[in-house]
Amino acid sequence: MAHLFNRNVLLGVSGGIAAYKSAELVRQLQNRGATVRVVMTRGAREFITPLTLQALSGNPVHTELLDEEAERGMGHIELARWADLLLLAPATADLLAKLASGRADDLLTTVALATAAPVLLAPAMNQQMWKDAATASNMDALIQRGYTAVGPAEGEQACGDVGPGRMEDPVAIADRAESLFPRECLAGKRVVITAGPTREALDPVRYITNHSSGKMGFALARAAVEAGASTTIIAGPVALETPEHVQRVDVTSARDMATASNELAAEADIFIACAAVADYRPAEAQTSKIKKTGESITLALTRNPDIVASVAQRENAPFTVGFAAETDNVVAYARGKLERKGLALIVANDVSNSQIGFNSNENAATLVWADGQRELAQANKNTIARQIIDQIAGMLPTNSPK
Repeated sequence: MAHLFNRNVLLGVSGGIAAYKSAELVRQLQNRGATVRVVMTRGAREFITPLTLQALSGNPVHTELLDEEAERGMGHIELARWADLLLLAPATADLLAKLASGRADDLLTTVALATAAPVLLAPAMNQQMWKDAATASNMDALIQRGYTAVGPAEGEQACGDVGPGRMEDPVAIADRAESLFPRECLAGKRVVITAGPTREALDPVRYITNHSSGKMGFALARAAVEAGASTTIIAGPVALETPEHVQRVDVTSARDMATASNELAAEADIFIACAAVADYRPAEAQTSKIKKTGESITLALTRNPDIVASVAQRENAPFTVGFAAETDNVVAYARGKLERKGLALIVANDVSNSQIGFNSNENAATLVWADGQRELAQANKNTIARQIIDQIAGMLPTNSPK
C-alpha cells in the first residue's frame, strides 16, 4: 500500500520556471494515495495557472492570505491544520530567505509558520544563486530547524547555465515525501475498533442515543490500515463510508456491539473501544408506540454490558484501549477509568470544548497509561488517529515502548 495513503499533502508552489513541474508532482503524490491541495504565490501564477493545478488536484487552489471563503476568514490556519506534509516545490531562493528569516507576508510563508506538519523543500534556482553563501546559510538554518530537503539536481538550466540548482524530478520528490511517513508499524496485527453511538429502543419509534458521529473511530480505522494492520470496525448507526481495506460490522444496540466485540476480540491483537456506548437501556422496550398520557413519564433503565472492561478482562486479552469523553476533571476521570477497567491505554477528550466535541472534524486528547501521559494538540482527526496508533505500536510488548 502507498505510504501516502490518506495523507494530506499541501503543495506550495513559488515563482520559478520549475513551477511547471508541479503539475506532474500533483499526479505523483496522488498516485501514492495522497490528497493534494495547492497554495501558489503571486510569482508562481506567472509560470503556471491555478486552473491547471485545480483540475489536476481536484481541489481549489489557494492564493490569498485572507480568504473570504474560509471558515472565520482564517484560511492559512485551516490549511496549516489540514496538512500532514507541507511540500514546497519549487522552493526558490527568495522563498528560502523568507522562511529562514521567519517572514509571513503571503499565504505560503504564513502557512509554513503556522503548521505543525513536517516541511519538505525542493529547491530550484540558478546554479550561482544556489552556490551563494546567503542561500547556503538560509538552507543550513532551515535544516537545523527540522526542515527536510530533496535536491537540487545538477544539469542544464533554463537560463543556459549548467550546474546544481534544477528542481528534482517529481518522482524523486514524491519518493522523498513517502519516506517521511514510515508506516507498517502494525504489520501483521489484527485490530478491532468500535465507533459511533448505540441506539437503545424505547418502542418501535423512539430510542435513547447520543451525539457521537463515529468520525474518530473511522479515522482510527484508516490509520490502522495505513500502519499495516488487518482492521475491522464495529459501527453503530453512523452516516460514514467504510474506509478502504477495512472490514465493517454494523450494529445498533449496546448488546449488539458487545456480542460483536467479544467475538472479534478473541482473535484481535488490539481492541480500541472508541464507540460512545449507552451506559443504560430501557428495562423493557415496548412493542407498540408509547402514547402521550400525561405531563410526565417515568422510564426504568438497566445497565448495559461494559464492553471495554469485558474485553480487557478476557484471558489472553488484546491490547485494550478505551476512550473517556469528559466535561471536567478530564485526566483524573480518565486515569480512574484506566485502572478500574484494566486498560492498557485510554484516550481522554474534553467534549465540553465545541471545537473538538461530538461531530467536530478536529480533536485534541490526552493519552493516559499506567506510568505516563501524553498531550495531543488540536488537529484534524486523521492526524490525531495516527498519533494514537503510533503510541499503541510503541507500547506493544513486541515493540520498544515510547
